[in-house]
Amino acid sequence: MRELKHWQDVVNGLLGIALAISPWIMGFDGNSMAMSNAVIVGMALLAASMGAILMPAAWEEWTEAGLGLWMVVSPWLLGFAMQRNAMLSTVVIGVAVMALSIWTLVIDRDYTPWWHRDTVAH
Repeated sequence: MRELKHWQDVVNGLLGIALAISPWIMGFDGNSMAMSNAVIVGMALLAASMGAILMPAAWEEWTEAGLGLWMVVSPWLLGFAMQRNAMLSTVVIGVAVMALSIWTLVIDRDYTPWWHRDTVAH
């Protein structure tokens, strides 16, 4: 069995599940736009995080970060920002996903070798 490379991917997968079931937990299952967004993006996040767990690559982290960004802006772009529970669950989970994905990209030397280059003055 492979060793887990980034614990952040597991957390992002759990956040994807949380987002997908949030319409029923947070009570916005009556808003079809917010509910569809949460379920579709939650499942996409779960898929991206599973990919990152099974076959780690930088593009999966960028995909997770992009999904997090979408979650943050989607309440306004899709018109459900006035529904507090839908907006808050989407934005809070989105910020957490972006933070975890960017953290992983920054700390992993395989993903951002240019970031980790040692500069030595001669």
